[in-house]
This record gives sequence, structure tokens and C-alpha cells, in this order.
Amino acid sequence: MAADALYMQRALELAEFGRGKVSPNPMVGCVIVHQDKIIGEGYHEDYGKEHAEVNAVNSVENQEQLAEATVYVTLEPCAHFGKTPPCANLLVEKKVKKVIIAAFDTNPLVGGKGIRILQEAGIEVETGFLEKEARAQNKRFFTMIEKNRPYVILKWAQTLDGFVAREDFSSKWITNASSRQLVHKWRAEEDAILVGKNTAKYDDPSLNVRDWIGKNPLRLVIDSKMELPNSLKLFDEAVPTVCYNSQRTEVKGTLEYVKLNPGFHVKDILEDLHQRKIQSLIVEGGSYLLNKFLVSELWDEARVFTSSITFGNGIKAPIPPAPVSETFEVLEDTLRIYRHV
Repeated sequence: MAADALYMQRALELAEFGRGKVSPNPMVGCVIVHQDKIIGEGYHEDYGKEHAEVNAVNSVENQEQLAEATVYVTLEPCAHFGKTPPCANLLVEKKVKKVIIAAFDTNPLVGGKGIRILQEAGIEVETGFLEKEARAQNKRFFTMIEKNRPYVILKWAQTLDGFVAREDFSSKWITNASSRQLVHKWRAEEDAILVGKNTAKYDDPSLNVRDWIGKNPLRLVIDSKMELPNSLKLFDEAVPTVCYNSQRTEVKGTLEYVKLNPGFHVKDILEDLHQRKIQSLIVEGGSYLLNKFLVSELWDEARVFTSSITFGNGIKAPIPPAPVSETFEVLEDTLRIYRHV
């Protein structure tokens, strides 16, 4: 049992290497063990490429050992033809002895079918091993599948006296360079990033990844009456960008205007993102938009930086309706994580 935990923990570690690269697929890691020795490892490296089980099987030097091997995989092997063939069928083809699975795949395309394929082929299957850890790792994937919306992360920085900006909406820079670098790391890990009209207008953010290595998220901005100037960095077409409005639908290069009904709700945006198979969204402000998500209870996590500076007055920061889950110090800044249960 202790050995099983070690092997599955290793599979979870491998899966983590796919963070920010495999969406809308889940992160998956796989370890193959023969006579208490790891003979193969793999993880899902990039969307559209081989899955974890394929990479692990291909890494085994002596393929004959697979018939007496145990496969540890963090998510139920897929049972459908997508961009790659079913992994459950591969394990049957290789005649592996046993498969230990951390989490059941609640995707209707899989949903127990992978396990059934294995069992019907006479392969011993165990499930639910480190399931909590596996589901937590893929909380974005499971949110998309089970709630029909992206996993929503709210992020803001506030002064020590609780303001996100001055009265004229200016806010640069509340936090230190290390905190800002951490935000760029987060951007590289999520599918999309959203700001409201005032944040776009007064901050003129690029919303890309500069202080970290990774992909740029899909940029999103709300501009109901399409009043924002085209000179803003968000409209430079350097990164795919969607502008939600109530005026028109149009595509200009990498810039897409999406018309929603007048007075549209943040839920409408989440529904559109779900149709685009966007697995996760980070909302970076402003205060009005952040409060919309909080009041609607359409959020999963809030990451709040508090700096040591004060404004005296200005635009008040949102108040998360949940207790603090974790607290970290980032030099002189304090980062608090809130989770919506």
C-alpha cells in the first residue's frame, strides 16, 4: 500500500509538467511498475499529442514486461477516439496485468467506459487511489465538465488600507516586482484572462506573459457600448482577444467582437467561454467586475495581494465572502488565497 502511494504520487508529479499546456484536456501522469521497479513513465505533454499512457508504454525498453506490470495513472484511461486513439485499448493491447486509477473521469465521453474496457479484457482494476489529490490537480478540468463553465480565479491587489486604485482609477504599481512576476506565472497557467472597461481604459494592460516563460492566455475585455479606443494594447492583435459588447459581432484578424444581449451577465460570458472549451479564467479587475463574480457566486478561487502602501482614499477593494484558506508572504506583500466552497 505504501509503495502504491509512492508510485501514484510520482504519477501526479509527472502530470504536473503538463500544466498550462494540455487544456482543454486534463493533466495526466502515468507510471508503469514491474517487480517493484519503475520501468516506464509518461505524462500528457501538449494538447493534441500522445496521452500519458502512450508515452509511458513507449518508454518501456522491454515490452514483454508489460504483461506482468502494474500501471498507475492519475485519471481513468480514455475510451474514445479524439485527437489520439483510446488509451484503454492500448493497455488491453499490451495485456498489462493491473491498472490502478486515481480519479474517475466524469467526462461523458469516458465516464467509466475506460474502466469497463479494461475489466472486460480481464485486467485487474483498482480505483480511487489518491483520488482527492488527483481531482484537486485537475480542478479546472472537472469544473468545466461538471459545472459547464471555466474554473474562475479572481485576482486583485489592494493597499494596506483596502483600495485597489486611486479615485482617478490609477493603480500602478501597488505590489512589488516579485508579486507581479508571480501573476505572470499564473497567466501562463490559465486559458483566458478578463478585465472590465475601466481597467482597460485607465491601466492600458497588455494582459500577456512577459515576466515568465509560457503561453499567453486568451485576452477578454468587456466594453458594452464599444467606447474603448483602438489604441489600447488590448487591441494590438498581438494576442487573440475577445471584446464582449452589446453592439456587434465581428472578426478582425486575432481580434473578435462578440455581441451579447444588452445588460448581459457574467454568466453569459462564462457560457461563451465554455462553448470555446476554455477550461480556466483569471479575472484581473476592476473592482466592479470582481464584485459581479463574487455576488453571483460564479467564482472558485480568489488570490488577493495586500501591499504595505496606503492611499488614504480611492476605489475600495472587494471583500471575499469566504475565510482565508492560505496565506503567503511575497517579500513585503501578503498573498491571501480564498476558496469558494
